[in-house]
Amino acid sequence: MRPQPARVPHAASVAGGMVVAALLAVAALPAATPRIDLDEIEPGMRGVGVTVFSGTAREEFGVEVLGVINNVMGPRRSLIIVRLDGGPLAETGVIQGMSGSPVYFDERLAGALSYSLGSFAKEPIAGITPIGEMVATDATPMQVARRRASAIAFADGDRVHLAAAMRRAFARTEPFAGRPDDVRATGLNAGEAARLGTQLQPIATPVLLSGFVPEVIDLWASAFDGSGFVTTIGGAAAGAATQSNGDGAPLEPGDAVGATLMRGDFAMTGTGTVTMVDEDRVYAFGHPFYNLGRASLPMTRARVTTVLPSLAISSKITAIGDTVGTIDQDRSTGIYGSLGGGPTLIPIDVTLAAADRELTESFAFEVIEDPFFTPTLALTGLLNTLLSWTEDLSSASTLEVTGAIHLRDGHDPIRLHNVYAGNGAALSAAVSAAAPLSTLLGNRFLPVELDRIELGITTRETPRTARLERVRVDAPRPRAGDTLPVTVSARTAEGELIVETVSVRLPRDLTGRVQILVADAETLQTRDASAGRQPQQARSITQLIRALNRTRQQDRFYVQLLAARPGAVVRGQPQVALPSSVRAVLDGDRAGGDVTPLTEATLGEWDVPTGHVVSGSRLITLTVEPAGSG
Repeated sequence: MRPQPARVPHAASVAGGMVVAALLAVAALPAATPRIDLDEIEPGMRGVGVTVFSGTAREEFGVEVLGVINNVMGPRRSLIIVRLDGGPLAETGVIQGMSGSPVYFDERLAGALSYSLGSFAKEPIAGITPIGEMVATDATPMQVARRRASAIAFADGDRVHLAAAMRRAFARTEPFAGRPDDVRATGLNAGEAARLGTQLQPIATPVLLSGFVPEVIDLWASAFDGSGFVTTIGGAAAGAATQSNGDGAPLEPGDAVGATLMRGDFAMTGTGTVTMVDEDRVYAFGHPFYNLGRASLPMTRARVTTVLPSLAISSKITAIGDTVGTIDQDRSTGIYGSLGGGPTLIPIDVTLAAADRELTESFAFEVIEDPFFTPTLALTGLLNTLLSWTEDLSSASTLEVTGAIHLRDGHDPIRLHNVYAGNGAALSAAVSAAAPLSTLLGNRFLPVELDRIELGITTRETPRTARLERVRVDAPRPRAGDTLPVTVSARTAEGELIVETVSVRLPRDLTGRVQILVADAETLQTRDASAGRQPQQARSITQLIRALNRTRQQDRFYVQLLAARPGAVVRGQPQVALPSSVRAVLDGDRAGGDVTPLTEATLGEWDVPTGHVVSGSRLITLTVEPAGSG
């Protein structure tokens, strides 16, 4: 049995456009909500919608049917076009966060308020997703997950480039119909129907951010621009818990509801309205959240703290409450889930230590598991941690990142260790955790389940950087099988000279011209990418994990022994010194994409730790004589 808000006589809203603030009454609906079919909807019909304008009290607003439009192309969907009145709508227009508000005619459910004309609309015209389409969508199993964008290819850069990459992932909101000719209508003339069909867009979803510094909020606001999301700032409702303790009434039609992406010390939740509750099944929004298809998001209660009016478009400001279930479908006609326990999220624990101050602090948050959202949210949480912790440090500070990404199903963990310095250190450190997550979750071999992520970050107030100054090989006439002392000299930002020597063993069968390359990690990464030696070339999940664990570190130089021995990267594995007959066979297989030719072979690689973020490269050419010659 589900309570409804008290009804306000229709004449009050029609005659005076008065503000209606009908509070919750004790009347109840039958266990099965009566529904009205789309073909029963006619222009001029009046009905009521239910939503929350303040707190948790469900209130009514008036609706008048203008007509019905159909998109005859693409998804072949329908919208009931209505004009809204009552409540604060005369001043606010359609409010972001009203998505999913149930609309009734003759006490029968018609559907979910879901579309609006967007910013600076002159009157509150809205679209209703028919409840029949919502139920049919939820009942149709989804064979594969859908999404509007794949994982971001994270790379070092500034926040402007990161925001642009995120903005591309959050594709722009599409109108109900792409072309005027795609629209057919009942009760509206063709011109008006075409205009509405191409202008009505899903009501933007407010995404509540809690615990974030202004720089991160601005990053998400830029990423959301034009995408159907809008950032709001808030927090957890009083007494909110991670999981529901079983107290309190279940969700009801018209209640505010949240779809959580991140929770803990930092939180991020999209909010809308419940359309229908059928036993333990919850229908909401009336349009996609992110069009994930199959999903696994915590479903939460929400309390509306206020409605923020705006000439552009008004928005509900909410606080998030207990988790009351799991959202398992994010589809074109709404989000759907079941009441009960929430899903398991991925815990991320971050420990920060200031080496110069003997200070330590820990942060903990959880994120949903998804190829796009997991790395993006991990980056967001880590960047927020660093910016809040290091805001009083010099922009030239140094950050050392260590940690591990733990996997399920017996896979080896991804080990993280790197050092960053300078103005972009915080973002680079955050990317160092997000990039392998993106590669791992976006792999084409098999789904990978994450268990947990543990990160430790040590900050130093001074810029620990060094530049390569000299490379010396103390071997005037090297012979095959010799061990060459290679001395690497680098100068720190303070002028201190760092000198390290590494022993390079020459193979016994090596003769002729060879090269010794000394370079930083970024230089070698660029060379490997051009030669096809990178994680994306892996041919199995095991190879991919191995490649990610071989990621080079920025606090050391690498010494490579190179020789002109033609070979190939075959199914992700370098093969060197191949006979010409084998190379000819492999060349014939290159069209399949499993073979990348190599013009030179890396016969060995050694690392030279320095304790500083290093840069620079040198290439030395030597002639190796046969063993025992001379």
